[in-house]
Amino acid sequence: MMNLAFGWIWITMGFLTGAALGMGFHKEQFMGGYNSWPRRLSRLGHIAFFGTGFLNVLFGLTGLHFGESFMEETLWKWMSILFLLGGCWMPICCFAVAVKKEAKPVFVIPVVLLVGGGLLMSWIMIRFGIAEMLLKFGGAS
Repeated sequence: MMNLAFGWIWITMGFLTGAALGMGFHKEQFMGGYNSWPRRLSRLGHIAFFGTGFLNVLFGLTGLHFGESFMEETLWKWMSILFLLGGCWMPICCFAVAVKKEAKPVFVIPVVLLVGGGLLMSWIMIRFGIAEMLLKFGGAS
């Protein structure tokens, strides 16, 4: 449930940062111009709120679909933490790098967190899907 709440908060942050960035979009040289580094990275940070927000909402809904006992698995809890931390770090890194270009290496943090969560989720879905197929075909004979 934490991922669902976090996801909706992050989606709202996407609306708010979009509104803040939108206050100056009509000015040609806003944040150094449309193609400037700060403006591009700020737009990426704004979109990162939406993307990681949606990711956490989908993760939370997936957990609800499979049930409470499934969500009690240690692996599920680790995935939840990885998606929450990755969601926190991605927009922070985007806005930090928008201010200081030399901070680019910090992107390793959210990328590792989110890829880790994605790999674990993929593995669980494959494992669960295979088990479900075996049960389905095993029960049919």
